[in-house]
Parts: sequence; structure tokens; C-alpha cells
Amino acid sequence: MSRALGVDLGTRRIGLALSDPTGTVASPHAVLTRSGDRGLDHAAIVAAAREGEATTIVVGLPLSLSGRVGPAARATLDEVEELRTAAEAEGLTVETFDERLTTVIAHQGMRAANTKRDARRRDVDKVAAAVMLQSYLDRAR
Repeated sequence: MSRALGVDLGTRRIGLALSDPTGTVASPHAVLTRSGDRGLDHAAIVAAAREGEATTIVVGLPLSLSGRVGPAARATLDEVEELRTAAEAEGLTVETFDERLTTVIAHQGMRAANTKRDARRRDVDKVAAAVMLQSYLDRAR
């Protein structure tokens, strides 16, 4: 497996995580602030994938707790199709992966590590992306 970029699409911020070259370990990478233009946001995601030498972009899919595709997941799937068009033009693949409870897990881990509130607020999106990407990598092995 090669590198993968994990993406947590939020309404205000986009969390990014990057795997190691072997596709074994995910690490928080960056947080992008939404620009108000999806095309620009998608170009930034593709650029981050390129810079990180990722070949796959894995977008967290916010399924309902029951596992159903609700309004949030439908909106994400619509956006993923737009991102897929931009990514495939650059030779990248885009997949989705269940992200249920990743933000909760990220907050818990950051609190357990005694991360200050401001740092949690600033970094939780990239940590949630790393939690989701690690689950994806573990399942792929």
C-alpha cells in the first residue's frame, strides 16, 4: 500500500491526515479553512495529497449511528463526487470510509493528553481525520 490522505470535511474546516509510506500509520497533517468555494477547497485537498505523495484520498463519511445514509452523509457524497473529478484529473483515487464517532474519539484522546482547549479546537479536525484514516488503514491490512 502507498500513502493515503485522510479528509474530514467540515462546514468550516477540513481536517487532513497523512499515512506513512507503507500505509500503516496515520498522523494528523493539517487543517484547511473553508474558502467558500468548493473548487478551491478541492484543489487544496488535491495539492495536499500531491505534496504528501499520496495516491489515495479517503474522505470520512458521516453515517448515522445506525449506519444509514442520512442528510449529512448525502451532502458529503455529493461533495465527494466533485472532489473525485478534481482528484482523478491528477491521477488520484477517492474513496469514502465510515467516520462515525471520530470527532468524539479525537476529543477524548486530546483531553486525555491534557491538550489545552484552544489547541483542541484548532487541531481536532486533523486528529479526527487521523482516527478515520487509521481505521481505514487497519481494515485494508
